Amino acid sequence: MALGSPDQRDAPRSRPRWSALALGFAAVVVVALAGLVVLESKPSLERSSTALAKIDVPAFAGTLTGATAVSASGRPVPLVVHDGHLMPKTKLTPGELVRVDVVVRRPGWLSWALGGVSHEQLTVRAPVAQVRDQWLTLAHGASLRVSFNQPVTAVATGSRDHLVARTLRGGTLVLGPQSASAGSVEVEAAVRSWERLGAPSYVTWFPPSRSPVLVASPAAATALAPTAPIRLTFSQPVASVLGSSLPTLEPHVAGSWNQTNSHTLTFTPSGVGFPLASAVQIELPRAVSVSQPPNGGAQPTKTVAWSVADGSTLRLEQLLAQQGYLPVSWTPAGAPVAQTAAAETAAALEPPGGAFSWRYANTPSSLEALWRPGQLSEITKGAVMMFEHEHDLAVDGIAGPEVWHALLRAAIAGQRQSTPYSYVYVHAEAPESLTLWSGGRTVLTSPSNTGIPESPTQHGTFAVFEHIPVGTMSGTNPDGSHYHDPGIRYISYFNGGDAIHEFPRASYGTPQSLGCVELPLSRAAEVWPYTPIGTLVTIEN
Repeated sequence: MALGSPDQRDAPRSRPRWSALALGFAAVVVVALAGLVVLESKPSLERSSTALAKIDVPAFAGTLTGATAVSASGRPVPLVVHDGHLMPKTKLTPGELVRVDVVVRRPGWLSWALGGVSHEQLTVRAPVAQVRDQWLTLAHGASLRVSFNQPVTAVATGSRDHLVARTLRGGTLVLGPQSASAGSVEVEAAVRSWERLGAPSYVTWFPPSRSPVLVASPAAATALAPTAPIRLTFSQPVASVLGSSLPTLEPHVAGSWNQTNSHTLTFTPSGVGFPLASAVQIELPRAVSVSQPPNGGAQPTKTVAWSVADGSTLRLEQLLAQQGYLPVSWTPAGAPVAQTAAAETAAALEPPGGAFSWRYANTPSSLEALWRPGQLSEITKGAVMMFEHEHDLAVDGIAGPEVWHALLRAAIAGQRQSTPYSYVYVHAEAPESLTLWSGGRTVLTSPSNTGIPESPTQHGTFAVFEHIPVGTMSGTNPDGSHYHDPGIRYISYFNGGDAIHEFPRASYGTPQSLGCVELPLSRAAEVWPYTPIGTLVTIEN
């Protein structure tokens, strides 16, 4: 073949081109393999069915060098790592958000391309167990079965202060048999072993009934604490039982109604709450079967009622003393009761320790003899009457709901009346006299007249219940005739128709009246300002 022919010229040049293609293909393969190694070497931080999180570090990915966690509030959560599982060392609250950070140090051959360390981050919410059905129909004497929306590791019943750990049977809490055919139980559960018990859920059971059943807490017809909320749980949704209406509450108390779930309506009182010693009643717009203790007997009604505990007599006297209505003062043994509704209401039921002392150095012995701390006495009754009069309440000397309500409000406001304590004692033995004592001193002593033998003035101590500057006195004389005396001045009634008042007589100091204590006009005018409603009058020999 001749030199320079096409075959001889082209053949040597084709070999370098095919070599370049081969080298390019090999390079692509190497890069792909390297990328695959890089991808397969990336650590992964994932959620776990048992731990807080799980870290997976593949072969050649490096070494785990750090794992930290912090709550949403910024609280550090210490961790322990076991086989890639990250477990909290301290208990978490169900539903709590936690951010987990891990650090993996890459090997040297990989760190030149991807960096020396890999940071992985994951936000995890601690799981929350929820009761599947909070409202159950239960035959009398049957066991109560409570199931959850996911498996739980711990469960307890009762209040926060008196939790009782319970055993699960096949993932279900079984309580029973129940002696009451209706009631509520507080249930708390935790999904993970590293969780605290969660927020309480109330499981309520009802007896079989054709009409809606109500379970009240506190139970209907039982004692109600003044500031305690009233929870009404119905066997059917609130809207289907009550419609758009709310229950009516008597007596009217400041507070608010809230629907806490589809079946439950709660009233929470504010301020001092329900008056002590009162009867609280709720009127429903529709009749329901109210489950009553002890056996859950249901009675269709629109009315649900409770009784509020009475206040302590000792605390009543402490408050009256603090507010200036008694001749004694009171000093607490420890810190004073806080001037808040909660503190004053609690003290009314459980009075604090302390000591009474006489406000004045020369208190009459007859007045001192009447004082019996912690017991209802004429001194206490008179102080209550004075308080009632000054606060525009009906005057009867009984510390009922309205008195306690006003007394606690006055204590919270720090109110105190400044009028000196006054006391009247009458010597019904000739020569008869009346002595007025006030603010630690004897204001005056005056001759007086008490009742004749046929109509004597009753001995004892009585509180003034009516105080008028002028009035008409009428009645029946011992001989059966009637009297009618208009224009009598400076009258202070203290025992039925008996009163201190002026009456013109030729002399004073002997029995002449029909039971009243008569004074000369000038002396009666001096005494009257010191004898408002509640002032004690003692008649003695």
